[in-house]
Amino acid sequence: MEYFKRKLLLADSDGVFREKLAAAMRQRGYATCEAANAKQAVALALQHNFDAALVDLMTPEGNGVSLIRRLRELLPAARLVVLTGYGSIASAMSAVRCGANDYLTKPLGVERVEAAVRGMEIAEDDESYAVPSLDRVEWEHLQRVLVDCRRNISRAARTLGIDRRTLQRKLAKVPYVQ
Repeated sequence: MEYFKRKLLLADSDGVFREKLAAAMRQRGYATCEAANAKQAVALALQHNFDAALVDLMTPEGNGVSLIRRLRELLPAARLVVLTGYGSIASAMSAVRCGANDYLTKPLGVERVEAAVRGMEIAEDDESYAVPSLDRVEWEHLQRVLVDCRRNISRAARTLGIDRRTLQRKLAKVPYVQ
């Protein structure tokens, strides 16, 4: 029986991704709290002393870098890991300068997330670095476009150039998060 669980804050505006990742981390023994935006994340950080935080770089309020800066003030000993679907060298450097310990790009496996939370390195030949399936990459892209369109299915379908019902069917097929 485990008496101590590592406390993990998961701040990501994508509800489906956040819930699936939180469930996967709970299965690995983490006590997780979820936040859909920066305001919720800060409120939770004021209430709890988290061992680590997973923070999406793109937040509904704007830039996640300011959230990283605030979380670093509130949780000086915590590992702060950035998760983003829009990875770039400039945003990685900015996140690290503001206090992030690690920077991961989506899609990714839970093994990589847990390794980053623990501060461990994973060899590039490890399975968690395997190329994601085409279904997984497509689903992540559809989710990002949907978020960019403020969760408006019709607008997202027009942006993608596909029928609304086709988009709904594709979104309903959630690929497995390992």
